[in-house]
Amino acid sequence: MVNEKNVKQGAKNRKSGAYFELRVKKDMVGKGWIVSKFPNQVEFDEEGGGKLMSAKHKWRGRGLPMVIGTGFPDFICWKKCTDWDKLGYYEVIGVEAKSNGKLSAEEKEKCKWLLENDVFSKILIAFKGEKRGEIVYDEFII
Repeated sequence: MVNEKNVKQGAKNRKSGAYFELRVKKDMVGKGWIVSKFPNQVEFDEEGGGKLMSAKHKWRGRGLPMVIGTGFPDFICWKKCTDWDKLGYYEVIGVEAKSNGKLSAEEKEKCKWLLENDVFSKILIAFKGEKRGEIVYDEFII
């Protein structure tokens, strides 16, 4: 039996998470980054090896469009380097939006794999700050 209270809370949480992601995207664009949804996902096999694959689309139900762009991390961001030694190069980072700033063990393993395999130069975890509307960025360290 489905508890209607839990269904309403789940819908509210999903909407809140999507709104926070949108705020993070607008904040990164405001800081001069070019931002796009990251369309890929790291998949681990039985031996523990990882592979970068296209993220699967999620079924939301009959009559609803499928969710596209469910990769990890949420965003890929890039901008041209202004450092004199690196002129002509782009810095590419990943950004994961988490309201509480906590990654699961699986997400930490994916971040580690993405950094070790030079997919991103760094991965930022965006979370809500103490003040209303504040977004705090924390760099994921291996």
